[in-house]
Amino acid sequence: MTTQRRPSLTSLIAALAAVATLGLPGIASAAYEHSANNEKGVIVHPEHFKSDKTRAQVQAEAEGAARQGLLSYGESNYPSPAPSAGPGKTREEVVRELLSETPAERNARMQLYSGG
Repeated sequence: MTTQRRPSLTSLIAALAAVATLGLPGIASAAYEHSANNEKGVIVHPEHFKSDKTRAQVQAEAEGAARQGLLSYGESNYPSPAPSAGPGKTREEVVRELLSETPAERNARMQLYSGG
């Protein structure tokens, strides 16, 4: 006479936990961040990220959430990007300006950078 043994609730819960624990890394590998053996601990593949929204739509949603007070601390006070100052000066232009400055301008510049 053979008897079949029914699994207990504890063994079913343990099996479910094992499947979840072992299955989560596989699910996470579908994301655009993958674990890596480096200082950061992850490697990012932006080409794996798919979004159905445009940048303008996301910005509009963020502004709406900020107006409604739905953002937590730190999300709403991220600094806005600095306005573009236009094209910078070339190295030669900067050197020319430094060589042609008056002693008073030089003293003012040195005071500014020395904190005194």
